[in-house]
Amino acid sequence: MKSKYWIVLIGAVLLICSALSLFFFLPGQASMTAEIWSDNELVRTVDLRIDQSFTIETEHGYNTVTVKDGAIAVTASDCPDCYCMHRGYCNSGAPIVCLPHRLVIQFLQSGAIDGISG
Repeated sequence: MKSKYWIVLIGAVLLICSALSLFFFLPGQASMTAEIWSDNELVRTVDLRIDQSFTIETEHGYNTVTVKDGAIAVTASDCPDCYCMHRGYCNSGAPIVCLPHRLVIQFLQSGAIDGISG
């Protein structure tokens, strides 16, 4: 009787772990829109379905942003570490950030509900 209990318990744990791994490791839904913020001000809203390239210049420096094949990237920058350029092309997930230039590219999920609007 005890061995049946352990087999059922281990099977249940494995089932739960496999379900959770699918939830965490499957890619998120690609965003179709991104907002570009500089110094906490919305500079531009970009449709990721339209290929384009533009430069955002501030007193802190410049960032060239490129949209290609449904993804967005910082492709040129005069910041010291260029970490924003190392992110590459993204279409969802964590924002692309250039701290020295105070630039944030944030992805908007279609149909998403935020904490304010409920």
